Amino acid sequence: MLEVGIKYSKEIVVDEKLTASAAGSGGLDVYGTPYMIALMECTCKECAQQFLDDSKGTVGISISTNHKAATPLGMKVTCECELIEIDRSRLVFSVKCFDEIEEIGVGKHERFIIDNEKFLEKVNAKFEKVSK
Repeated sequence: MLEVGIKYSKEIVVDEKLTASAAGSGGLDVYGTPYMIALMECTCKECAQQFLDDSKGTVGISISTNHKAATPLGMKVTCECELIEIDRSRLVFSVKCFDEIEEIGVGKHERFIIDNEKFLEKVNAKFEKVSK
């Protein structure tokens, strides 16, 4: 059951595909902010999903973050999240990322619990509106 206070962590290793230059968000081969944000979202998604049945999922609805320090190729990055608020279907997480030396990012991320099938039906209905 989803409860305030649950925690989860996920670890990656920075490679060439996860750099600022690969994302086009910068010109250097250091861990890119877009990939840190994706790691934050993924960590929160996995945290929540373990408490939901297969017909349910979550979608990210907002993120506020600060990328505080650069991380070189080959270094591990660990993301830790904690569920800090539940408001019906809205979940709010506190998120932090660390490399092997220091804290590199902090943020707050909100997700919304959805029924996967109903959500996809609504999204796919956009094609019907375009083809008319």
